[in-house]
Amino acid sequence: MKKLTIYICCAIGISMATSCKKFLDEEPISVSTDLTFWKKESDADKAVAGGYALLRKTLNKADGLGFYAYGDLPTDEFSAATANRFSEINRMDLSIPVGSAETGDRMMQMRRYDTFYSAIDQANRCIKFIPTIGDDKFASTTSKNNLLGEAYFLRAFNYFYMTRIWGDVPLVVESVNVLDAVDIPRTKAAEVLAQCISDVNTAINLLSWDYANTSNRAVRANKGAALALLAHIYAWQGDYQNCSLTADKILSQNFYQYVDRDNYLNIFKGKSSEGIFEIAQSDENEGNSFNIAYYTLKSPYLTTNTGTAIFTLNSNTLTTLFDTPTDKRFTTAFALTNSTDPICIKYSNITYVNGQNVVNAISRNNIIIFRLADIALLKAEALAALNQFDQARTALNEVRATAGLGAWAGTNANLFEGIIDERGRELFLEGHRYYDLVRLGKKTGIMKFGAEKMNKSDFDAGKYYWPLDPALMNINKKLTQTPFWSSKM
Repeated sequence: MKKLTIYICCAIGISMATSCKKFLDEEPISVSTDLTFWKKESDADKAVAGGYALLRKTLNKADGLGFYAYGDLPTDEFSAATANRFSEINRMDLSIPVGSAETGDRMMQMRRYDTFYSAIDQANRCIKFIPTIGDDKFASTTSKNNLLGEAYFLRAFNYFYMTRIWGDVPLVVESVNVLDAVDIPRTKAAEVLAQCISDVNTAINLLSWDYANTSNRAVRANKGAALALLAHIYAWQGDYQNCSLTADKILSQNFYQYVDRDNYLNIFKGKSSEGIFEIAQSDENEGNSFNIAYYTLKSPYLTTNTGTAIFTLNSNTLTTLFDTPTDKRFTTAFALTNSTDPICIKYSNITYVNGQNVVNAISRNNIIIFRLADIALLKAEALAALNQFDQARTALNEVRATAGLGAWAGTNANLFEGIIDERGRELFLEGHRYYDLVRLGKKTGIMKFGAEKMNKSDFDAGKYYWPLDPALMNINKKLTQTPFWSSKM
């Protein structure tokens, strides 16, 4: 038997969820073969739903923290004193060997890409087989196009996410038969991103703006979600001209509206007027007890923790970012700010469930991937990078106005950094900060991770990319270690 190219812990096969309405309520399972499964619209819908379920599994790996452990934990949002099984990630000490059961297992999960490729294989199957289903088996051509567009979106999203984490990753655009899979090396990040752009443009042409029903709002991809993904890909590449143009296509549509910042926390319950793409886990059949809420909340917002928050926010960062105490995002999304242990309460939509001799706190918060303020500030960032300072200020100040703040008063020379800071205020603990600081470092050379986490020399050497777990290279002999970490693993 040939070696499996990409180690996937789940069986590769047709993955499905149980219904459209509750399309993320359980793990996808393999119950059919490709020869017998792809017959009608509901089959295609279940298969696409399986792709979302696998993406959710990926972003919730390592105690439900995957999304935040990549995007927030290694930044200035958290104190270096954060001490727990994720402290090495907080310090960017990513080369530790797999040793203790808790620390080692979670680090291993974060250094592996298994579940990303499970989701990609699912998308590849949808891309291959949905076109083979007769048009007469769908309610409309639009329905078929939307499902195929979602599959292209999911493949692009997973590859973009991996490329931001590891840089070069193996590129596979066809469904892999386990018996036929072979070792392949890492593909250059530029080539992977080119494939992402191609896939997203295909998705944009296939997807509609409207949702089939309101229950799908933001938790399934529409044209706006695909455009948001494309804008972020361009920003990551430093192609700010195309980033600006793409963001405009979202903002000019007026499909999304800002949530009143007095009700800011409603955004994180999910499916708000501001949400563009989210991972659904706020319904009664969703949510979990190990999650970002468990690690960042305490009493009275999480009654099961009467001590200090497990993750410690960096008070200096809070003071620096939120330099105006009347900022509505600060007054509504943070608590206990006058104490030595302030907390962010964005994920405080908690339900308490009686279990066996214990009360479980279940978080009912969606993972917010893209939302309106994110895209408006990405537009401002692009304009500042293009030296279109007046237009950049207009976009920046629109977001500030929603928070009850006046116009930004810094200089043009500091505007790009100022917009990254504004993203830090607006998108605190939403999985963006790490990537924002990488773009800031690339554009300006300014380091805001914290010197103990990553200095300029480390950054220039590529420390911001994660290492691959050595176990992956034992499986695929053509893999090589991420350059910065090659001598450290």
